[in-house]
Amino acid sequence: MHYVSTRAASAAESQAPQQFSDILLGGLAPDGGLYLPSEYPQVTGSELDAWRKLPYADLAFEILRKFATDIPDADLKALTARTYTAAVYRNAREGEAASDITPLRVLEQDGDKTLILQALSNGPTLAFKDMAMQLLGNLFEYTLAKNNAELNIFGATSGDTGSAAEYAMRGKKGIRVFMLSPHKKMSAFQTAQMFSLQDPNIFNIAVEGVFDDCQDMVKAVSNDLDFKARQKIGTVNSINWARVVAQVVYYFRGYLAATTSNDQKVSFTVPSGNFGNICAGHIARMMGLPIDKLVVATNENNVLDEFFRTGVYRVRKASETYHTSSPSMDISKASNFERFVYDLVGRDANRVRALFQKVETDGGFDLSGKPGSDGDEFRLVANYGFVSGCSNHANRLDTIREVLDDYGITIDTHTADGIKVAREHIAPGVPMIVLETALAAKFNETILEAVGMDVERPAGFEDIESLPQKFIVMPPDVAKMKGYIAEHTGL
Repeated sequence: MHYVSTRAASAAESQAPQQFSDILLGGLAPDGGLYLPSEYPQVTGSELDAWRKLPYADLAFEILRKFATDIPDADLKALTARTYTAAVYRNAREGEAASDITPLRVLEQDGDKTLILQALSNGPTLAFKDMAMQLLGNLFEYTLAKNNAELNIFGATSGDTGSAAEYAMRGKKGIRVFMLSPHKKMSAFQTAQMFSLQDPNIFNIAVEGVFDDCQDMVKAVSNDLDFKARQKIGTVNSINWARVVAQVVYYFRGYLAATTSNDQKVSFTVPSGNFGNICAGHIARMMGLPIDKLVVATNENNVLDEFFRTGVYRVRKASETYHTSSPSMDISKASNFERFVYDLVGRDANRVRALFQKVETDGGFDLSGKPGSDGDEFRLVANYGFVSGCSNHANRLDTIREVLDDYGITIDTHTADGIKVAREHIAPGVPMIVLETALAAKFNETILEAVGMDVERPAGFEDIESLPQKFIVMPPDVAKMKGYIAEHTGL
């Protein structure tokens, strides 16, 4: 299995043989593009049948081995077995078995319309990011140990990626983590979860700006190839291919758990800001998983919803980005969207490069096909199963109350956005699976507003906000950020 960049400068370059281990640590390609397989591996019906009763770790091995062909099977199987255990994913709700890792719960059964919640937040930081990040930590340590190397992870978070990365990498040999987050724009729980870590290899940097400012700095540093090489910079943001492919696994798991035969289709609704989570669903669908619709659910920062309704991708400025009660989706520049656009335009890297250069110069592009637009590929979106919708604060509160009253489950704010939009797209005979974003405990302020009571917290998180916090505040200045990294790596 070889990988290519979405912005490969020439046909010759696009054929450069990059394997999984070659791109694991690096994030962006040298040309500024994102890595994708040169072709998607296909899954057969007989494979799906064989996978139906596999434990999650074994299913992860079977899927990942199609992408990580340069890692010996025995090593990869050991990595997935060490990652996906009941001890790691221990925060299951009452009635859920931790060994299921991503259990399903049917919320609504109205005739032939079915709404299902897939739990993805039983890991150590109570968010779906743990599903990929725990594996990434083990993959990084494995690869670095083989080469006697070091890695300085430089990432950005709008809430959950940061803590998931830090908990996955804390204490890992040869790894330091420099994590940016928007200053005072995460929930109190999210902030405490990150900033209370005292491990010497963890560096938290609160940036005076919004998430997009943080993400822009990560990309700027990644595009400085000399600095990146000298400082041994890698990334855990969803631009990292290994993170995306690890998320593909739970789409297969959800499908196999919700169906009894491969003739049945399902749809997935995914709360989305950066497009990484639902991009994994797109890849699963391209591999042959019988997915009907991929439903993009956004909050008030509805950049992706606008595209999937109109064909116009319009990035918002920082001043136009709302600070909402589903803060992990307060994103106005979806960095993983480029991977889907690459497929949408027929894997034409020159076209992709031109479109995303236009994002930088003009703030977006228009594929609607209308006079003066940049192309007409929006007509092809339906071929990939995408539809969308958005939610706001009032919708969020209503959905949280309804789900608690009707089903006895307290959901987080992002999952509420997902359920609200999912209900708009449920089709008869096609189960709709909503991917959970996080446990509600991480957003207690909004849950209290919605239902008038605090959320019960898993053991070990009862008083996290009172713990001492270690972080620094910095402006969105790339030069100063590089200086801080260099100072603390000693390289």
